[in-house]
Amino acid sequence: MPIKLAIFDWDGTLVDSAAKIVECFDAASREVELSAVPVQSLRRVIGLSLDVAIDALWPEADPLQRVELMERYRVHFLKCDRTAMPLFPGVASYLPALHAEGCALAVSTGKSRRGLQQSLLETGLADLFSATRCADEAPSKPHPRMILDILGETGIDADDAIMIGDTVFDLQMAKQAEVKALAVTYGAHDAGDLQACAPDVCVNSFKEVYEWIRNHLGS
Repeated sequence: MPIKLAIFDWDGTLVDSAAKIVECFDAASREVELSAVPVQSLRRVIGLSLDVAIDALWPEADPLQRVELMERYRVHFLKCDRTAMPLFPGVASYLPALHAEGCALAVSTGKSRRGLQQSLLETGLADLFSATRCADEAPSKPHPRMILDILGETGIDADDAIMIGDTVFDLQMAKQAEVKALAVTYGAHDAGDLQACAPDVCVNSFKEVYEWIRNHLGS
């Protein structure tokens, strides 16, 4: 079936934010006096909603620590931390090109609405997207609700949509929502883990994302 809607993950797919996410988790956990977590473990939870990620990383945390950790993480991410979050190479040119060629674009992200709105303003990409869904508006990935909401808002059938992401959570969500899945290997999760989810296609750059979708566009 032709592609009419491309649903993108944000962190690790469009924006190179892994270093900032790791820094903010590390700083917040120190302030709440929780144990240090290896960088690779921190990268593994990128894509999950913040509460689910915290439960996975610090199962020993009590309810008060969990709340404090979420608050401190948000403060660091939105206000304090200055780690750069550039668009991945090619995103600034190829994403508008897809939009101009008639492909509807959307975002399904583990970020909060506040965090996504700030990122959309900072990157200048807001006007490209027909729909966006965030982790505080639906269950965390890999639950399919965000994709299902986007399909409902855009009126596009699942057969005509594809989810593009850098984590196994994105690919599992796509499978549950019965849309195609495109994995990118330049983000948070290893290529082997992504391939194990049997995506429809796996690519190594955003240029390849653009080329694959463009070759499958339908009217």
